[in-house]
Amino acid sequence: MAASLAQAVDWADLGAVAWMNPARGRAFAAEFDVLPGNAPQRYAAFGGVPLLVKDLGAPFLGFPVSAGSALFPREGMGDHSQLAARFRAAGLCPFGLTTSPEFGLSLASEPAIGPIARNPLDLRLSPGGSSGGAAAAVAAGITAIAHATDAGGSIRVPAAACGLVGLKPGRGSVPGGPGFGNHLAGIASELAVCRSVRDAEAIFAACTIGGVQGPFASPSLEEARPGPLRIGLVTDTGPDWPTDETRTEAVEAAARVLARNGHRIHPLESAAVTGLARRSARIFADIVAVNLAGLCTHPGFDQVEPMTRAFATRGQAMSGQDLWASLHEMVLVSRDLWRLFDQVDLLLTPMLATAPLPIGSFPTDHQDVDLHLHRMSAFAPLAGLANIAGAPAITLPFGADAQGLPLPVQMIAPMGQEKLLLSVAARLEVEERWTHPFAVAGLT
Repeated sequence: MAASLAQAVDWADLGAVAWMNPARGRAFAAEFDVLPGNAPQRYAAFGGVPLLVKDLGAPFLGFPVSAGSALFPREGMGDHSQLAARFRAAGLCPFGLTTSPEFGLSLASEPAIGPIARNPLDLRLSPGGSSGGAAAAVAAGITAIAHATDAGGSIRVPAAACGLVGLKPGRGSVPGGPGFGNHLAGIASELAVCRSVRDAEAIFAACTIGGVQGPFASPSLEEARPGPLRIGLVTDTGPDWPTDETRTEAVEAAARVLARNGHRIHPLESAAVTGLARRSARIFADIVAVNLAGLCTHPGFDQVEPMTRAFATRGQAMSGQDLWASLHEMVLVSRDLWRLFDQVDLLLTPMLATAPLPIGSFPTDHQDVDLHLHRMSAFAPLAGLANIAGAPAITLPFGADAQGLPLPVQMIAPMGQEKLLLSVAARLEVEERWTHPFAVAGLT
């Protein structure tokens, strides 16, 4: 098992943390402890727990986000977003920013400005991206939870590479305002990477739009598990982006466990999902390119990485008609996935096609956008579908390979069904097929 990998990791070599202010974290903790009338918060889900914030996404007061780019020096300290306020209300105490690739444009976390985030399970490997620094930090035990974002797999891919639980909330279930606009047409979600389904459930309940009692809130995992479900099983990710046998077998093993628990497994034809995934990849490319087009007129545009420059240039060249066609196609993908959910209650799929990849597998020092996109789709073939369709999705480890690296599975559910994903994930987690090799700091 992965415990064989548990050797001392020098946090400086890990590259997980891009900026740190320990004094600010201690101040948050002291504020939490001494404020009069703070008793209810004292027993919040994460009362006094340290938090690392991603260097990309909704702002946290006092944390100078650079989006992994030299274009934005660490000067602005921002205000709390609604999401940040909910993290704080849950008792979390932020103290630093985790490494992200420039503008989140990679499934590795190796920005030119540094540092390079490495996988604590094997420092030669990437922890994924774009929330790679967050996943590396949590897997190494620097913190038990870290803020993360996901526009094309960026919560789930790093969680999968590092043996963590990553829940991507569905569209609209977690707040994104007030000042942080949605620059990605609704495909991006924010939450966290965690070590357990319990923690994913707790942070989701704390951050949902309606609060703990709201329409999106997840009940306690101690409540009754759902009745028999129709689980659509997808193991074949197609000839363009094939998944290796070991990871396919992990998905099949998860299906067998769920079948023993009374759920009905419905094997699905590959084309039912991979066609949607290919359409999603094209939409993702267009939305990201248009989102970055404004950088072309930025006075520091020559400072961005070549891949960012290529995306921005492509976006600037797109016509309004081209963008409208992509946005219309996004609606159709959402509809077609919803129709699939007429047949099944959730999808069980591979998360990654291979083991975590070596550092340098997703270079951004070139301008071949199509090659870069292909490399990312080949690594996480079914990641972007949930983003384009607005569906919630979760990944968790379900075993280890011969090298002790995690074997992740993914589940996707209809919008508003995060609680269903969490419930089924909890059932798989109790099989205890994965052991975290590194203890959380301060708990040993």
